[in-house]
Amino acid sequence: MARIAGVDLPANKRVEIALTYIYGIGRPKAHTILDRAKVGHGTMVRDLTEDEIGRIRRIITTEETVEGDLRKNIGLDIKRLMDIGSYRGVRHRKGLPVRGQRTHTNARTRKGKRKAIAGKKK
Repeated sequence: MARIAGVDLPANKRVEIALTYIYGIGRPKAHTILDRAKVGHGTMVRDLTEDEIGRIRRIITTEETVEGDLRKNIGLDIKRLMDIGSYRGVRHRKGLPVRGQRTHTNARTRKGKRKAIAGKKK
């Protein structure tokens, strides 16, 4: 089992898929990392040599922002939006959808579970 950027990569998966277990690396970025490291995309993680793992690790640590640093940067970006009072920051603060989605119906993921509102008294 290879450990890169503080994440244990599953040994029984192809390297291009296993790299996506690292926060901040998707399929396209995994492809470019493997091309730069000169590692085959279909290689299984358990078949990687120490040299290949070292090359992949070196590329990720020096050229990519992943895991904790990326989470911290995104958090700071959202905090900056909230501090300057932009529309997006206000939506983040209220826990509503940020990117223009409708909220009359849907948006349950951001708004949370439905809250009952008392009916009109007769």
